[in-house]
Amino acid sequence: MATAHYSISELAEEFGVTTRTIRFYEEKGLIAPRREGQRRIYSPADRVRIKLILRGKRIGMSLAECVEIIDMYDPEHNNRDQLHSLIQRVQQRRERLEQQRQDIDDMLSGLDDVRSECERALKALPPTDNPS
Repeated sequence: MATAHYSISELAEEFGVTTRTIRFYEEKGLIAPRREGQRRIYSPADRVRIKLILRGKRIGMSLAECVEIIDMYDPEHNNRDQLHSLIQRVQQRRERLEQQRQDIDDMLSGLDDVRSECERALKALPPTDNPS
């Protein structure tokens, strides 16, 4: 049975990224495709690493954080440390997002207050012959 392998264009299409993104991950040492001349041949492990990196980035993790979590993979110990670390980072990210949401809600409320004050001030002005 042949081992699955992937081209850079197949992975780029599958994950909706550019080939440049995948080459960037290679330059950073995050994946290590085999070379056949100028062709890069990606293993199933490379594919999984790309998938996990992109998943981490989608939830707001930095590239370094993604790699740190991925590199903690240790199936001999049930990945306990990796899972605890990921849970902690997800919770921290969630707390930051909740704070940002509260900050945005506060700003929106402030904008509504300013708009209401402006509308009240406009209504209190005497009428003009030239509507603006």
